[in-house]
Formats: sequence, structure tokens, C-alpha cells
Amino acid sequence: MGKQATEMLKGTLEGIVLAILSGRSAYGYEITAWLREQGFSDIAEGTIYALLVRIEQRGLVDVEKVPSEKGPPRKVYSLNAQGRAYLEEFWRTWSFLTERLEQLREGGKQT
Repeated sequence: MGKQATEMLKGTLEGIVLAILSGRSAYGYEITAWLREQGFSDIAEGTIYALLVRIEQRGLVDVEKVPSEKGPPRKVYSLNAQGRAYLEEFWRTWSFLTERLEQLREGGKQT
């Protein structure tokens, strides 16, 4: 992934992770592995863990500690009502931006 794509991803990664959690609960490594499978190969595991800490502190997810076969318990994250509301706002903002960018790409034509 190039520098431009990396910078764009930084601005949307929180929404992407919340969207993943809207479908199912997951722990940090699962999220990282899924993102890599989807082509986001440059995402560091530490980036996802730091993001999960931030969204937990902001009250967007619920966390459950689940025993692990190897090592300490895993923190499993699930989207709560506040996180769902935040994700809805993210999608509204995303739609607004993509519509405007598409207009610019088409030469600034108004729809």
C-alpha cells in the first residue's frame, strides 16, 4: 500500500473496525487477520490494539475477557448501542464525502 493509501486508511480505520464489530464480536488479532485477508496487508497489529483501546475508552464497545488456550485471557470486543450510533454517523459522513468526491472526479458536475 502506498503512502497516500496509508494516510487515507488512517482516517477511516476506526469506522472500518466498528463495521467489522457490527457483524460479530472479535478480538484484536482476528480483526487484524481479517483486514489482511481483505488486502490491508500493511496494517500492524499494534495499530489495531491501540485503536481498540481508544474505542473502548470512548464507550463504543463492550469488552468480555474470554479464556485463551495459549496465554492470558483474550479481550473480545462487541459493538454496543453507542458504537452503533457512532457507526451510523460514520456511514452518513462516508456517503457525503464519497458523493462529493465523485462529483469532483466527474469534473464538478452537480447532481
